[in-house]
Formats: sequence, C-alpha cells, structure tokens
Amino acid sequence: MREYSRPVTVEISPDEHLTDTVFTRAAQEPTAVMLRRQEAGQWHNVTCREFGDSVSAVAKALLAAGVDHGDRIGLISRTRYEWTLIDYAIWTVGGVTVPIYETSSAEQIHWILQDSGASAVFVEGAEHEARVREITTELPDLKNIWRIEDGGLTEFTRSGAEVEDTAVEQRRTAGTVDDLATLIYTSGTTGRPKGCELTHRNLLFTIRNIIQGPLEEVFSLPGRSTLLFLPLAHSFARIIQVGCVESNTVLGHFPSTGPELIDALGVYQPTFLLAVPRVFEKVFTKAQQKATAEGRGKIFNAAAETAIAYSRSLDTGGPGLTLRLKHAVFARLVYGKILAAVGGRASYAVSGGSALGERLGHFFRGVGLAILEGYGLTETSAPTAVNSPDRVKIGTVGPPFPGVSIRIDDDGEILIKGDHVMRGYWNNARATEEAFDQDHWYHSGDLGSLDDDGYLSITGRKKEIIVTAGGKNVSPSILEDRLRGHALVSQCMVVGDNRNFISALITLDPEALEFWKNQRGKTGGIAELTDDPDLIAAVQEAVDNANKAVSRAESVRRFTILATDFTEEGGQLTASLKVKRHVVAEQFAQEIEDLYHA
Repeated sequence: MREYSRPVTVEISPDEHLTDTVFTRAAQEPTAVMLRRQEAGQWHNVTCREFGDSVSAVAKALLAAGVDHGDRIGLISRTRYEWTLIDYAIWTVGGVTVPIYETSSAEQIHWILQDSGASAVFVEGAEHEARVREITTELPDLKNIWRIEDGGLTEFTRSGAEVEDTAVEQRRTAGTVDDLATLIYTSGTTGRPKGCELTHRNLLFTIRNIIQGPLEEVFSLPGRSTLLFLPLAHSFARIIQVGCVESNTVLGHFPSTGPELIDALGVYQPTFLLAVPRVFEKVFTKAQQKATAEGRGKIFNAAAETAIAYSRSLDTGGPGLTLRLKHAVFARLVYGKILAAVGGRASYAVSGGSALGERLGHFFRGVGLAILEGYGLTETSAPTAVNSPDRVKIGTVGPPFPGVSIRIDDDGEILIKGDHVMRGYWNNARATEEAFDQDHWYHSGDLGSLDDDGYLSITGRKKEIIVTAGGKNVSPSILEDRLRGHALVSQCMVVGDNRNFISALITLDPEALEFWKNQRGKTGGIAELTDDPDLIAAVQEAVDNANKAVSRAESVRRFTILATDFTEEGGQLTASLKVKRHVVAEQFAQEIEDLYHA
C-alpha cells in the first residue's frame, strides 16, 4: 500500500457560497469583463455588473415561481451563456442544479428527473421540451418546464420583476457552505446513473486549491480567457466554469466540438483550452492530413518527430544545439500554423476524461502547447490530481492537488480522501456505503500507481479487468487508449474474458477513412471495405503499436473492423463518450464469437 498527501492551501469557511464572487465583483468592479457572449456570430463582452444583474433577475423569477431552498431544478441545454447564468441563479436561491446532457433520450431524462425529485426543469429549445413533455405524466413532482430559446428565458425573467432585491440576498445567504449545490449523474456505464451529491464546499475547495495550487500559472495569465465547448453537464467542464468565475478569467461558451469550433477558437483566441484527448487527436490528425494532401507530409512528419524529441529532451537536461536549430526552423514552418488553429494565444491546455498518450503529449508540448493531464471523477468534483506547468510528467496525471490524499490499495485500486469528495449518492444509501470504507476513503474503482514524487499513473479500471482462460489479468484501457490514438480508429473495445487470447472490436473514423481512401484510390463505404487487405494492414499497424505497451500474453491477437461506429444514439456510448461494455458485448456477440472460431 502506498499513499501520498498534499497539505491544503485554501480553507473554506462555513458561511461561503458559490455565488459570493459573482455579487462581490458586480459591486466592486462593475465594468470589468466577466464573460463573452456570442450573438449572431459576434462576441460581446458581459461585465460583472451585467452578469450579476442577470443572475439576480433570473433568481427573482425562481423565487416568484415558488422555488424553495434545496429544490432540485433540471437543466437540459448545450454549452451556452444561459447555462452558466441559470446555474448561478439556481444557486442564488439555494436551489440544486441537476444537469442533464442535451443528447439524453426521454428515458434517460425521465430517470434523472424522477430520481432527483426535480420540481422544475429548464430546457434549451422545442425539441428538448417535447422530450420532457413526453414523460410529464410519470413525473408528479415536476411542476414547471421553462424554455431558454424563442424568448422563453426573457419571458420567464419578467415574471420576477416585482420581487425585491432584499429577498434575493436573504435567500442567497441563508444556507451554509455544506448545502447541496448540484446533483451530477454518473455516465451509467455499468447500470443506472447515480446522482453524486456535490456541495458548495466541494466545488469551492476544489477550484480554489487548484487555482492557487497546480494551475495558478494558467489561471493568472494576463488577459486570461477560455472558450468552453465541452458539455457543462459533465463535471470536468463544470469545475472550469466555476474556476473562471473565481479567478477572474473571461469565460466564453461554444455549443459544439464540430469543424466550426476551429473557426470559433480563431476568433475568440483563448489563453488556455479545456478538452478531452479525442480533440487533441483530431487536431493532430487533421494537421497531418492537410500537410499530406498538400505534398508536405514528409516535412510535417519530420516536424512532429522533432517536436517530440524536443519535449523529451526537456526532461533529460534540455535540447542540444542541433535539436534547437531544427526546432526553430519547424516553429516557423509548421508549429505556428498548429497553434494558430486554436487561436494563436493558448500556451496551455487541460486534458482529462481518458489517457492522452505520451507521444501526443510530447508532440504538443514540443509545438508550444503544454497539455496538463489530470485525473478525477464525478464523485470528486472532477479533479483529484493534475500536472502543473512548472513540473509536468508526461504519461502521468500529476500529483494530488493541495488538500487531497491518494492511497493505492493492496489490489492496486486508487483510494481518495479530501473535501472535494462527494458526500454520497442521492437516494442510494447502499451505493454510498459500498463506495466508502470505514476510514472514509473513497474507492474509485480505478487502478493506478504512485511514483516517489506522488505522481499518479492510471493503469486500468478495476471492474473492467479481463481474466483470460489462462488466468492472465489484462487491463483493456491500456490497449484501447493506444488504439484510439491512431488516426483511422474511432472507437474500440478489447475482449477476451475466459478466452484463450485477447481480441478487439474496432470502429473507424469516417473522416480519416475518407482521407485514407482518397490517398489510395479506394471506393466504397466502411461496410464494403472491412475485408480490404490494405485497410486491414493499416489497422494492424495500430494494433501492433498498441501491443508494444503490454506483454505477449496481454496483446491483441485478432481484431475485427466493424461496419458501424459506436455512438450514443446506438446505445454503445454514454453522453461522456465512455463505451458501455455490456451493451457492445451484447450487440456484437456474434462478431466476438467469430473472432474465436475463425
């Protein structure tokens, strides 16, 4: 058993609230810019006073609607300015925000609204409203549905015009720091999603010890700003929202991670990014494909290898003269264009959700965008550990942030303790009891190791360990993370429980496949190409690369290319893009059987 702790940097007092900073800044620096809001394709500044007044106005409407302290209020919307506005308004009246992914089905929405006992729900538009109204007869606690779009939020806000400012302030300050702030439901990879009870203390403790700890440099850059494009229903994006408010970082919102995001980044020009590894993989792949299509593939590949070598040298005494000269040349020819694609001002990015991979981490640091990997769960208010700019260990998720303790149990499981850990699962005493031991360590279900400096490395998921017929324990995440790093691969799932060897189901990225086809003069869709020898050989390269990370007994011996991708709509992925292993195993049972009877 190994353990590492960091002393707390910032203590949270009993009378603090998440809304304090909003109202304090509105009073003390009313003309300072707090957010930027996109309207009709243009970015407009939102001052501290404007945001504070808007939060107060929506809070008044909530009071007029009869929202009581502790009431749960659902919120279904894409990432947008109004999401943050409503979130802070709910907190202002002592309510509890219950975020729901905007892609959720009526059945998923029903479960979360029913389980949380939500008395009202904000929906983005007509489509979301229709999904909720489809199930209202089964939700006796749900009294109101308020729409954001089509003037809905404006109309709702008017309903609170007669409420006094004093009523808002009395309600806002009535609670304590240990009041419930939000119920964030887990992704439900192994069953029904569970509501994680996160308090004002949880979120304030987390972000203040982060922004005055490992990410102080990121959150104190001159003119600092970020563009939030990950779903705010995810705890990772949510804690960054709070961090921007607490650190005076200008916050913008964008509702998509599609191709139009690059244009938005170019205009907004954030000083740091928040993303999951898949976003960085796509940035790299698209840059590589563009260079290849323009006949500069060899130059790009040489630049990539130089960036990786340059980054690695930073950990081993620094680059020599030859490497520095090569790096300077490619900085002008290649690296500047990659940085320009994300706005040209970003020097840091924070990554979480899954493993980035050492090669990609070194590439981006070598280019000039240091990606700070972190680790956490919904149950820990998002982060538990994170790398800091001054001491990055690529391939790890960093040490615990101040005030947090991490212990590696005898079986390799990561145990966590700190004021960032949820108080429990909503309406689920049994799950709460199972999650904590008698010393109140939270059992994460993840497997990892700590080095001598307290840096954490994630090695797998306890419940996903595959045991082969020969008794070999295999962590699929190591192989899957490496496989997903290949340009052609979209998703994959490693199988082999009670089998003689390890195999994999692999899906292809449609954009990458189109590029691959064009380069080789191939035609046809994925279904027509799954048996193509050249495509199989290309995927075999990805498999061979992944196998380098494990022993022969753990390596993928066979794979099959599926004709369809894993999607949320198909039921194979959660809203946070985690693979539902049991669903995939059931839907592709025949394909799995075929791998072992070929």
